[in-house]
Amino acid sequence: MLRLTWTQPEDLVPHAFAAARADGIDVDDLADWWTAAGGSLHAPGSGATKDPAPPALRKLARELLSQVDDREAPAALRAAEPDGLDEILAPARPVAVPAPGEDLSDRVHGAWLGRAAGCLLGKPVEKIPREGIRAIAQSTGNWPISRYFTEVGLDGEIADRYPWNRRSRPTSLLENIDGMPEDDDLNYPLIALGLLERHGGGFTTDQVAQSWLDNLPGGRVFTAERIAYRNLLDGYEPDVAGQVGNPFRDWIGAQIRTDVYGWTHPGDPVTAARLAWTDARLSHGRNGVYGAMFAAAACAAAVVADDVAEVVAAGLSVVPPESRFAQAVTMGWELGELPTGQALDLIYARYGDLHWVHVLNNAASLGYALAHGAGDYATTITTAVTGGWDTDSTGATAGSIAGALTGAKSLPPEWVIPLRNRLASSIPGFDGIGFDTLARRTLALVRSES
Repeated sequence: MLRLTWTQPEDLVPHAFAAARADGIDVDDLADWWTAAGGSLHAPGSGATKDPAPPALRKLARELLSQVDDREAPAALRAAEPDGLDEILAPARPVAVPAPGEDLSDRVHGAWLGRAAGCLLGKPVEKIPREGIRAIAQSTGNWPISRYFTEVGLDGEIADRYPWNRRSRPTSLLENIDGMPEDDDLNYPLIALGLLERHGGGFTTDQVAQSWLDNLPGGRVFTAERIAYRNLLDGYEPDVAGQVGNPFRDWIGAQIRTDVYGWTHPGDPVTAARLAWTDARLSHGRNGVYGAMFAAAACAAAVVADDVAEVVAAGLSVVPPESRFAQAVTMGWELGELPTGQALDLIYARYGDLHWVHVLNNAASLGYALAHGAGDYATTITTAVTGGWDTDSTGATAGSIAGALTGAKSLPPEWVIPLRNRLASSIPGFDGIGFDTLARRTLALVRSES
């Protein structure tokens, strides 16, 4: 029996209730209706329960998802966390960012490599809890984390208790890495690069949607992206495809898609953020969109800045200062001088009840990794992955920023050599492409707009 994740109505309902309550929306009456009919309030962490709901319960699930959509968040929240681009950027205070230098080529190359290596480090331990990551690393002599994960020497009891990510184990452990394996954290940047090459900086959300349908198999999209993809196929226009029956709009998916908009607009965080908004709104809202805008703006700064503080300031400059996303990044950043265990304890006390793919907990972890790493590549990505949750996505964004600050020539070889300058991808035209080629194509877009 096929139980497709992140799309079964009965599995979405508990996530929808959780998302609504986080926004201050009262759904207690709907929850009572649901449980009285036999529905569960447990939100499946892996995206799907084992068994399908009976037809009547599934029909009710669709009705309740529609009713949740009809309920508005409190006015104060909508004012603090708007969805419209002009409203989001209204309080923005542009920050001073250096102009591109002669090392831009090396910095962009470093960003691509850094994103890949940070993602690869986190791939095999994605979804494994923080304590499991530590147990695995300690058992294999890799604590604190200083290299890619291995199962050589791993205690069998620990291996059984904390199994590797099933899809990543064959490609992402130190003993079997042979180039950068496929991952959505790299596929989406390829989609973005292709969009810019075809349409330039004037691309539309409709064109983002068409690119997904042309290039992404349905099985390669997850959480909010899978809901938006399904809605596109159901006839919804791209402007609303992410808003219908989608309890994952505040999750991390949009944040992993937008680095290229920053790399192609070095020193221009606001333009990068505008492009990120155009992309992110297809599937996300509020804090999910802010994550995308933050990443794009931070990457625009990272390829020209001298200090990670400038990068984080640029990222925060384009998101609403009273938003929960800005608060999460700021919390993590302000903990930067604390030892990792102590800082993570505080972050988990604040955000530990959120799903591992949510944007806010991962944003706090990212903020801490950037502050604690202080621009050092290895420290930044290992701290990001040590934090748990969405390890490959947070590792990728942290690696992108730290890799851009470092530059390809100065990246530690133990993180770069296993990549073999080769990226696997199901995106047409990109399978096997080299990171040096990706950097050259990215730079060509910079020059075409200059």
